[in-house]
Amino acid sequence: MPTSSPLPVDSSPNVGWANRLGLGFMRLLARLPLPWIRSLGWLGGRLLHGVAARRRRIARVNWARCFPQDSEAQRNRAVRQHFVYFVQAWLDRSWLWEANEATVRSRLRLVGATDELQGSAPTVIFSPHFVGLDAGGTALALFAPRAFISVYAEQANEAVDRWIRAGRLRYGAVKLVSRHQGLRPVVQAVRAAEVLYLLPDMDMGASESVFVPFFGVLTATVPTLPRLARLGQAKVVPVVSRITPQGYDVEVLPAWPDYPGPDAQADTALMNQRLEAMIRTMPEQYYWVHKRFKTRPPGDPSFYGKD
Repeated sequence: MPTSSPLPVDSSPNVGWANRLGLGFMRLLARLPLPWIRSLGWLGGRLLHGVAARRRRIARVNWARCFPQDSEAQRNRAVRQHFVYFVQAWLDRSWLWEANEATVRSRLRLVGATDELQGSAPTVIFSPHFVGLDAGGTALALFAPRAFISVYAEQANEAVDRWIRAGRLRYGAVKLVSRHQGLRPVVQAVRAAEVLYLLPDMDMGASESVFVPFFGVLTATVPTLPRLARLGQAKVVPVVSRITPQGYDVEVLPAWPDYPGPDAQADTALMNQRLEAMIRTMPEQYYWVHKRFKTRPPGDPSFYGKD
């Protein structure tokens, strides 16, 4: 259900074979025991940390801005662990989307305030960009007795796009809406009691954003969560997906009371404040390789320098 792409792909004909090889590898990987997959993820994460200099630098800048009290050694250690979680979660999509249902069910736990997903009340799920977000979408589709909708960004490579779509539509009653379709079908679905799985915590540029604090830094943040909750007359239920040695714990948190309020900017700032608290429970599992602070207020210099 999530909008984020788990597979960075290239549409060039010269790399089409590589994408097909990668999909074949993921299908084979799904047959392995989870500890083997996680060990490969640990090794891949350490290798990626070593070779992906640009993404490593972005993650270090993000971490330094959000946790300025940490020493350089602490920051480097945390970023290295983040790369391990990132690759482990990426490889876990093999069994999430290719293993048999019994295997998938045995590795996912839906815990917490699951009663929030009962009934037919209009609901928007706030799912932050933790590395396990696809496991969260799968767990909800498997275990929650609701129909779900999510906004989907098409992939440039058709084979990869088909694979991702099939994986996210594999279980339950799930509908994917293209970004190009706009918000109207999403709002209509929420009002019709379909649960919206929303990931609004990435930098989407200045045009649709407001600047509100995130770890004390004014950060371009889209006010999509309060806007859609208001238009859909829906409650907001946070869901956090955590990697565990056994698979994933997907925790449903209680609905936010009196949310949204009358001020979308204040609601967006409150979203970031509550997101900070979630991140602090497992900071290495948040998506630090994204340029979260790319869009700066007028006159502010870039945090990332020239790429």
